[in-house]
Amino acid sequence: MTIAEPQTTPDALLSTRVRNAQPALWTNPAREAQPAAALSALGRSISLDDTKAANARLGRFAGLLAEVFPELAASAGVVESPLLSASALQPALGWQEGQGRLFIKADHRLPVAGSIKARGGMHEVLEFAEGLALQHGLVEPGGDFRELATPQARAVLGRYQVAVGSTGNLGMSIGVVAAALGFQATVHMSADAKAWKKDRLRQRGVQVVEHTGDYERAVAAGRAEAAANPQCHFVDDEQSFSLLLGYSAAALHLKEQLAAQGVPVDAEHPLIVYLPCGVGGAPAGITFGLRQLLGPHVHCFFAEPVQSPCFMVQMMADATQGVGQHPSVYDWGLTNRTEADGLAVPRASLLAAGLMQPLLSGVFTVADDTLFARLVQVLDALGERIEPSAAAGFSGPAMLAGTTAGQAWLRCTGIDAVLHQTTHLVWTTGGLLVPDAQFQGFLQRGRSVLAARG
Repeated sequence: MTIAEPQTTPDALLSTRVRNAQPALWTNPAREAQPAAALSALGRSISLDDTKAANARLGRFAGLLAEVFPELAASAGVVESPLLSASALQPALGWQEGQGRLFIKADHRLPVAGSIKARGGMHEVLEFAEGLALQHGLVEPGGDFRELATPQARAVLGRYQVAVGSTGNLGMSIGVVAAALGFQATVHMSADAKAWKKDRLRQRGVQVVEHTGDYERAVAAGRAEAAANPQCHFVDDEQSFSLLLGYSAAALHLKEQLAAQGVPVDAEHPLIVYLPCGVGGAPAGITFGLRQLLGPHVHCFFAEPVQSPCFMVQMMADATQGVGQHPSVYDWGLTNRTEADGLAVPRASLLAAGLMQPLLSGVFTVADDTLFARLVQVLDALGERIEPSAAAGFSGPAMLAGTTAGQAWLRCTGIDAVLHQTTHLVWTTGGLLVPDAQFQGFLQRGRSVLAARG
């Protein structure tokens, strides 16, 4: 399949495409095949041991989670999503023979929060709760965290507030989990957050504070309010190691799932992962975990809307101007307006960008109309319901195989010689909780796009 040509060289042509909000591909010249075992960002070093510690914390709380969330009873409190074969979708995506095979890591099915944010958001709230539980003697070290479901424990936790700034999905995760444990939960939401997400939070007892500005302003407002309240823990999506490490725990489960399905990851069988990206914490956490676990033969690409490529412009700035820049998409003449509300972020997380310098393979952008078209194709081929932002990764394989820039990357890495044995994995990020009326609107727009394209 041949699509409009994004260019990575010369840099001026790539910049023109970014400024014109056209699909573009940037590949990372600083990626290291064998990065250090411990990586640093914002003055802190993290390693695979931290990922394992985050996974262990989620395990310690599994009993409590199963008790407070009936939807987790069947999994005994484990929050995980299936790995789905998506070969039936390949023809709709214009798959070429010999291009490899396609899988979906179905985080759009994640229970409780209905999105990829469930892991990271849940982990940070649980880490805060764990510290308070030990501080107040609610649970003994090594004890059963189901004790936090008692009225006495909830009364103690109820003295504290958990707050977050969000465009939607992170707020859903933090708000729902915090409220379920008895915390006062507040979500500062930007103007582009969907009304149904605000309504769902309020129904769960979460205070929703609406802001007229974008994601960046909502976060700033929430951060400032929390700073004035010593009993408030603010979940900072731009700077939180706890969030990022919670996301990274997904890599441990994916490694097991790949092995269970007989999918090797080595020089002869590379794995290419496509991850929707907003501020960058979730995809960076997953990429960190995957690179630490699976080594040089896993390649991760972030996918962003053409009007909100905050991570692409940050990585481009780091590569050409040196670390220390923090560009906004507004600096590039872009609007930051997209129907992919979870990806509508003007400036990338410096924590995420710093960690990704030696790990990330690249970033590509997708037009909104294409998100809706992919959403329809996924439903028709697989029966899976995803939201627009979750569809961003499905353009990745064609971006690599069907463009000059992507083909150059495949040759440079040597993957072109083993493309027929390559595994492509699209990480879907949300959709489970989208109301039917909203989803029907997505389908109508997507089918109109496909009809216009013939």
